[in-house]
This record gives sequence, C-alpha cells and structure tokens, in this order.
Amino acid sequence: MPAADISSSPAGGGHGQTVCVTGAGGFIASWIVKLLLARGYSVRGTVRNLEDPKNEHLRELEGAKERLTLWEADLLDYNSLGRAISGCHGVFHAACPITDDPDNLKEQMLRPAVDGTKNVITAASAAKVRRVVFTSSVGAVYMDANRSTDVVMDESYWSDLEYCKDTKVYMNWYCYGKTVAEQTAWKLAKELAVDLVAVNPVVVLGPLLQSSVNASSVHILKYLAGWVNTYANAVQGYVHVRDVARAHVLVFEAQSASGRYLCVDSVIHRGEVVDILAEMFPEYPLPTKCSDEKNPRAKPHKFNCQKLKELGLEFTPVKQCLYETVKSLQEKGHLVTLPNKQH
Repeated sequence: MPAADISSSPAGGGHGQTVCVTGAGGFIASWIVKLLLARGYSVRGTVRNLEDPKNEHLRELEGAKERLTLWEADLLDYNSLGRAISGCHGVFHAACPITDDPDNLKEQMLRPAVDGTKNVITAASAAKVRRVVFTSSVGAVYMDANRSTDVVMDESYWSDLEYCKDTKVYMNWYCYGKTVAEQTAWKLAKELAVDLVAVNPVVVLGPLLQSSVNASSVHILKYLAGWVNTYANAVQGYVHVRDVARAHVLVFEAQSASGRYLCVDSVIHRGEVVDILAEMFPEYPLPTKCSDEKNPRAKPHKFNCQKLKELGLEFTPVKQCLYETVKSLQEKGHLVTLPNKQH
C-alpha cells in the first residue's frame, strides 16, 4: 500500500523524534522545518549565524518555541555539524551554497557543496541516525547535450559533468556542483552504511517564509517588475515549495523509500510562464516577445515522477504555484501591488 499524503494526515508522526535540518533558514529548508514541526518532530536547525535577523521567521513558526532549536554550524566545520546532529534520529541536508561570483565558484560553491556533504554524511554515521534525506536537484539529472528531449527521464539519469563544465555558464556550474555533491553523498553513504535518500526538485516556487527573496523567486519577480523586456527561448521545470517539503518528509517517514526521487510538477516554456502571469496579473509590465525569434521554440524536458507519486504525493498545479508566488512577493513587500487593469 502506498503511504498516505502527509498533508492530509494528522499531526504527530514525528512525536518523540529529533531531526536536524541543515541551512534551516533557506527557502526550501524553512518549509521542511515548518512541516516537521507540524508533524510533531523536535527540530534542530543549523544556521551560519545565530544572531542573523534573516532567521527570525523560523522562531515564529507554529511549534517553534517548544520544539525548535537553532544551532550555529558551518558546512566546512565538521565539529559544529557533529554537535547539531548528535542525538538525532534523522538528518535533512538542505543547505545549499550559492554564489554570484563567477571567479570564486570553486571556493564559495563547489567546496562547501562537496566537502559539506561529506561532513554531514560522516556526522550522521557517527550519530547512527536512521536516515539522511539529501536535497539534490534536477540539475544533477538532465544536463546532457546528447540526450533528446523526447527521452522520459527517471531517477536513473545523471547529468554529464563534462558538458556542465564546458558550457562555462553559471547555472551549469551549479548543476555540476549539485551532481558532484550527490554522487559524493551516495559513495560515502555506501562506505559508511548510512541510509540515504535524495530528493531532486526542479525550480522551486511558492510562498516565502523568510523575509529575503531567494534566487528562484527572482526568476519570476524579474518579469513582473519590468527588469527584462523579453523572455528567453528556454524551458523550465517548476514545483511548489510545499510539495518539495512534503516529499522530504514522505521519503524520511516511508520505510520503503530508497534511492532518488524526482520532484517535478510541470516543465513549460518561458513564454507560457509570462502568458500565465499576464492572465492572472495583467497590471504588470510583462514581456511579450522572445529574445530568440529565429530558432524553433525550445522543447520541454520530460520527467517520470511516478516513484514519488507512489508514496502519496500530489503535485500543486503550476498556475496555482505561480499565483501563490506572486501573492507572496506582494505581501512581503518585494513587488508593488498595482491596480488590476481588468477592474
């Protein structure tokens, strides 16, 4: 029997269990913390700086006063991670180093991603946790110039590391880092006999819990705020942040869960994205032209997410995901609310 969707299950699945969430203040991690608290878990969230006000939203989550503690830790400091993980039943490794400095990719992004993952897996082994859930990315799955868009990819597919490096594009280097980090996690987990499960989401959208704007939200904000005049001839996969958090908890709680889990709702062209946004929010200066009108329209990649659906996850439709993203940007003050042209 497939596991029930935890979104409709009563709270209390984590009663008596303590888990650690790395990078707890991040977009995805914050939602994982929120859901874990709702499920009755005691949560230890690692953050870089306990005094940083950007983590205040975590303390305001329901159940946080009773069952959330924040621990100062650095991915490259094994001892700090070890202290946070010691005594835990499980670990959610969601911390993801991001940099916009192309000259320091190796030091600021690749090293923390790979060495940080090693530290987390090693600390989890020492603590004898039941399971580690690793937040990977579809970037570790689909990047391959020789793969046709007609191929329906599942969890057996991996990105081509040489292609990621040769293209010399920042986001491709991000995919390189996520691929190497995940491969490192699987290799070390096998050596140390750690029960590891990975979740591989596409671009994650939805309501912000933190006060700052994350990179994936900027992906939508730029169209609404008039920062760009055209949209790229490119496709993008999307998934709701709440669904990604649910996926993490599902694969932790399901005894039968193993391996990787693709987490994708829809893959659509950027032109479709702006069309959907224009339909719901016509008051904003959304672009109407593609930056590349000479070449054929890019075709969407295909993914098989049956493995995650069999655990009981139902994906939020992309239109609702985009709508909730925009409303959240407005409510958080990142996007000015304009009079709707239709009224």
